Amino acid sequence: MHVVGLTGGIGSGKSAFAAELATLGLPVIDADVLARGCVEPGTPALAHIVERFGSHVVASDGTLDRAALAAIVFHDEAALRDLEAITHPCIRSAIGSQLESLRGLDDPPVAAIVEHPLLVETGLHATVDTVVVVEAPIEVRIERLVARRGMAVADAEARIAAQADDASRRAVADVVVVNDGDGAALRAEAERLAVRLRGQGAAAR
Repeated sequence: MHVVGLTGGIGSGKSAFAAELATLGLPVIDADVLARGCVEPGTPALAHIVERFGSHVVASDGTLDRAALAAIVFHDEAALRDLEAITHPCIRSAIGSQLESLRGLDDPPVAAIVEHPLLVETGLHATVDTVVVVEAPIEVRIERLVARRGMAVADAEARIAAQADDASRRAVADVVVVNDGDGAALRAEAERLAVRLRGQGAAAR
């Protein structure tokens, strides 16, 4: 099974690209979804977060208050590194478990997509077979974050600055997809990648 690492900066549209690949029958493992599972009430990671950042990052229902935590870590590089040290091992393990489950199927897929916003930052790009990077101009990304997520411009800029820059991601990319808002073009890129992956999978078999 060919493993594709799909990444891109916040607001680049990597999730939109992943959704296109999913409609083409390629299973997508979403690291953001797994990350939420890692910090559910009662998990060791949430306990460590509370120990490091304080009880005010937990909402009244016992769940992680992501907005309160984000207000801390995206304006404090050391705090962000501490958070990542708590959560990333759990996320990495969960990704590995899902990949093993797919490999263990009677008819495993020819390829699986690991959608991970921090694929490069965590070093996971070195563990996959193909790295796909989705890019969009910074101003477009900021507009999307403000319009779709209700972020203030300063918060959007801080989120972008906390991640690897485009040059760092591009340096390890096997495929670069430009997502400037043209849905038809994005779909066509997904179709081309799916054909390529199926061809590689067939050759491997």
